Amino acid sequence: MAFNFDQRIDRRHSDSLKWNKYADQDILPLWVADTDFRSPECVIEAIKTRAAHGIFGYGDTPVAFIDSAVSWLASRYQWHVNPEWIVVLPGVVSALNLAVRAFTAPDELTVAPTPIYPPFRGAARLAERGQINLPLTLQQGRWVLDLDSAEAALTREARLLMLCNPQNPGGTVYRREELEAQLKFAQKHDLIVCSDEIHSDLLLEPGAQHIPFASLSEEAAQRSVTLMSPSKTFNIAGLGASVAIIPNAELRARFNRLRRGIVPEVDILALTAATAAWREGEPWLKAQNAYLRSNRDWLVSQVNKMNGLSVASPEATYLGWIDASALNVASPALYFEKYGLGLTAGREFGNDQFVRLNFGCTRALLDEAVARLKRALAART
Repeated sequence: MAFNFDQRIDRRHSDSLKWNKYADQDILPLWVADTDFRSPECVIEAIKTRAAHGIFGYGDTPVAFIDSAVSWLASRYQWHVNPEWIVVLPGVVSALNLAVRAFTAPDELTVAPTPIYPPFRGAARLAERGQINLPLTLQQGRWVLDLDSAEAALTREARLLMLCNPQNPGGTVYRREELEAQLKFAQKHDLIVCSDEIHSDLLLEPGAQHIPFASLSEEAAQRSVTLMSPSKTFNIAGLGASVAIIPNAELRARFNRLRRGIVPEVDILALTAATAAWREGEPWLKAQNAYLRSNRDWLVSQVNKMNGLSVASPEATYLGWIDASALNVASPALYFEKYGLGLTAGREFGNDQFVRLNFGCTRALLDEAVARLKRALAART
């Protein structure tokens, strides 16, 4: 089956958060992490069928949704999840905030790598918890945690280790030995682990394998909360259906107790879309990843030829974490915005000398983005 990822769909006058940020400006929006690709037909048809029913009253979580999640995890990751471990949520961000509040007391600390997806930092701040940041280092083209150096930063108050695999914004897919080292670190310091794995299906590097943290061992499972969703995978983030997988019954009870009356149940159309995506979306995903891999390879080759910029090739996601420190400007994001590029400022992730570029777009749009990067650099010199 052929899928057309070169199709240009005009989102400028839709409800798109991504495109409305720069409405009526000649700025390409390559910031927030959704793609410009039409979602799989299986998702669209499932929504149409459910909408044709015509009644949208309160709904239960369908057994089909849970079954589709269990089957997806078993087939892709050989992780056999008990359905009762699954907590259904309207988004991973709410789950990050719940995890901080459920598993730390006000005088305890969270631990997170940096740079990191902004809600990791925001969840600690909103809960009025402190956070210990463990710097990622670039080693052989991969952003990884230096756990030996991290030892000195830990205190007795540390309680929750917040991981992101694949890493956002760096794109690293952690290898088994790296995950096992993270588990030993968590065991040594008696840390609960919250692992955001929302980009796990978007593997671009040949041979890369996503391993859920909780699947490492029974010990890993019993101290972990794993966050997953089809939202990034199938471009259905606006529908909002996610899962927190919590094998430990006590941790799951604490998590559920906190969410009651605060975090709403998931929309029935979101559950319909997610179920269809997990059941029937595999061929579309395979084609999308091939397209994204081509975009990645071209973007990386072009950026690394530019004086003043460099980027490590992401092993997963559709996000390029670009080092612009050699430009010697106060804010690279604001500088590039003047030349028609709407990138995410590195400051939001913990380093303002970087920008994050979303290459989940048509090749034609990416071509134009690269041309604007070159113009911006030419003006600088």
